[in-house]
Amino acid sequence: MTLTTDVVRRHLPPAVPEAGPGLLVALDIDGTLIDHEQRMTTAVRESVQALRDTGTRVILSTGRSVSAVTPILDALDLRHGWAVCSNGAVCLRLDPELEGGYEISDVITFDPEPALRLLREELPDGLFAVEDLGKGFKVSSPFPFGELSGEVSVVDFEELVAAPASRVTIRAPHLSADDFHALVDRVGLHGVSYAVGWTAWLDLAPEGVSKASALEMLRERTGVAPGATVAVGDGRNDIEMLRWAGLGVAMEWADEVTRAAADLVTGSVHEDGVVPVLQALMRA
Repeated sequence: MTLTTDVVRRHLPPAVPEAGPGLLVALDIDGTLIDHEQRMTTAVRESVQALRDTGTRVILSTGRSVSAVTPILDALDLRHGWAVCSNGAVCLRLDPELEGGYEISDVITFDPEPALRLLREELPDGLFAVEDLGKGFKVSSPFPFGELSGEVSVVDFEELVAAPASRVTIRAPHLSADDFHALVDRVGLHGVSYAVGWTAWLDLAPEGVSKASALEMLRERTGVAPGATVAVGDGRNDIEMLRWAGLGVAMEWADEVTRAAADLVTGSVHEDGVVPVLQALMRA
């Protein structure tokens, strides 16, 4: 699928301004800016940086943990502003004057124990991880190499469920995304939000928390007008964000539910589908 800059411009709502400080653009990472081999093209990087240079508030909005977001911020040279991590449960304020270039500005946690005990009954051989904020993860068993970032510590299940968490990940390599959706429907999950990843992942977050809830908070904090927002994403955890945005754009390989939440569908990550969207916002 090819979505041109002209088509995007024709679909821009009147509330979406030209590129500049009055515009907020939220970008998912995996499947949107980088492919599943963790590759980002020069065209994507240059388009993000060109939009940033206009003063537009470019915010990475992802399910990734803090330690997995910072390398992407570095690759894009995003040094100022904000980032949304852990599907909205964690926000970062970016400032090169700060140690490490950021501070954790907002955190929302929940009690992971009820959901984890319920899911362990259904998935006794599942792998469970609780985000250790700003450090990495505590896990019930080792995850496949390279799937978790930061420090990873194997701990007893009782320790895993003992402390409030901002994000919990359940991995079951033998299950598909559809299997995870069926599991959630079967057991019911209360007091949490959840998102199923493109592989055999299930992410849990505090109830009512999503990328959209975090972005709305940052929109108000930065003084951006309601509707002066654009979002691009490819996963079920992007649905609320796509609906929230003045213009929501789904990537081509998003599933039908995610695509239905968007105003437009662009090309896949392998076609640099995000590029014409970003270029269209620079209307000069």
